[in-house]
Amino acid sequence: MKLRIPDREFGGYIFDCDGTLADTMPLHYRAWSELLKDYGATLSEDLFYQMGGKPTEGILGHLRDELAMPIHDLAQAAQRKEALFLDLLPEVRPIDADVAVARRWYGIKPLAVASGGFRRNVEMTLEALGILSLFDAIVCVEDCARGKPFPDPFLEAARRLRVAAPDCLVFEDSPLGIEAAAAAGMQWVFVPRYANARAERAVSG
Repeated sequence: MKLRIPDREFGGYIFDCDGTLADTMPLHYRAWSELLKDYGATLSEDLFYQMGGKPTEGILGHLRDELAMPIHDLAQAAQRKEALFLDLLPEVRPIDADVAVARRWYGIKPLAVASGGFRRNVEMTLEALGILSLFDAIVCVEDCARGKPFPDPFLEAARRLRVAAPDCLVFEDSPLGIEAAAAAGMQWVFVPRYANARAERAVSG
């Protein structure tokens, strides 16, 4: 897969983690499926990908409120879901096209990760791929009161990189992430689902 990246240098580069740098989305879906068995429920793959980029507790709140699932303690359920994901982490693989971009600019331009995931999971994922050291800043769900689709994670990443928001380029795989990047006033590159599974194109905006 060859990404269609704007033909200019940017002051900073910001990457989502799950589904962008790391091919973790199938692993997350398996973890969600296992968790929801506890509640006698299922989650369709389409709905799962629609909520990509949303923090775990936000997804759980949606399932509770919109689908009437009996989730009484969101924080506890979120911790269990993340534990199930960590059990699958040894299977993680990189999304090569995006990792190549990060390696291309490492040491030349400041790089950040802005994720809706928990810091422990994000750092362990990046460490498992051998790329944690590439990034100057990592922004996770603990760092922002509002997650994607709000612009806060990307704006915080830009602040930590000391780069003006319009001079940052974002790499994202989810519609919520793209919405957040646009709201932050940043250009973006959309990484399609199954980017490592013979995806042939990406679109940039």
